[in-house]
Amino acid sequence: MNNNVYILEDRAILYISGEESKDFLQNLISNDINKVTDNSSCFASLLTPQGKFLYEFIVVKHKLGYFVDCEKSQSEEIFKQLNLYKIRSKVEILNLSNEFVVASFGYKKYLSIDGSKDVLGFTFKYREDPIILDPRNKNLGARLIINLEKLYLSLKKLDLKDDKVENYYLRSHKLGIVPKNLNKLQNKLFGIECNFEELNGIDFKKGCYVGQENTARIKLKNKLSKRLLPIEIINGKLSEDEKIYSNEVEIGKVLINDDYPFALIKFLDKNFDKKDTFKSENGTFKIFIPEWLKI
Repeated sequence: MNNNVYILEDRAILYISGEESKDFLQNLISNDINKVTDNSSCFASLLTPQGKFLYEFIVVKHKLGYFVDCEKSQSEEIFKQLNLYKIRSKVEILNLSNEFVVASFGYKKYLSIDGSKDVLGFTFKYREDPIILDPRNKNLGARLIINLEKLYLSLKKLDLKDDKVENYYLRSHKLGIVPKNLNKLQNKLFGIECNFEELNGIDFKKGCYVGQENTARIKLKNKLSKRLLPIEIINGKLSEDEKIYSNEVEIGKVLINDDYPFALIKFLDKNFDKKDTFKSENGTFKIFIPEWLKI
């Protein structure tokens, strides 16, 4: 069994509480907050009114409120955005990033812990701290949200060994799930193009939320023609926003060009064949479709 654990120092924890916190989140996020209980967490996004991607996060019930596990580079923007929507709502929003940390460990190790269940998003307490089976994909493993002062004692009790966080990023990228640099996606594609439906991040049966109208229209009218897909570089390098070509025909654009690159691809285009090698101005690469993405 792999006992490695990754301390995700690039994650931040916000805390939303107050008597109207549930309704407040329900009116904003792409998933149904009613799914979030003491034993269940969800993946969700916050979109623009036009349905474009802004932020993504995992929502976890904690005491009388909700943890929001988000990328640290987006946390201040999310904090400000939530406060803009807050207006007169009876809600308190705190940034607890200096107090709490997120640690990730493997799926098999998660199943070996008493109280775990093989259900995406399943949540239980370990020494009063939530452990969540990642609601997006079980191969991302589980997450422990814990006060920094308690972290290493709990890791010792769980027999978890600290490993390089880059190995977690690499695993996530190979799965086809963006591990970091989410800011590079903002306003550049629709939330549904981020594969949020397949990652259990959109609920099409809930009521209105910010960006719901366009999201539902793309789904219902079958207008989803582009997808966010991972890139495997063969030669050269990538630049953000550069065009991607197949047989001299443009079929997409690089959005994340760093160590774990992703592109927005016209996957329905007749010129797109996942077996091909693709070109940009300064590089050649493969584009792969994750197993969980049935397109």
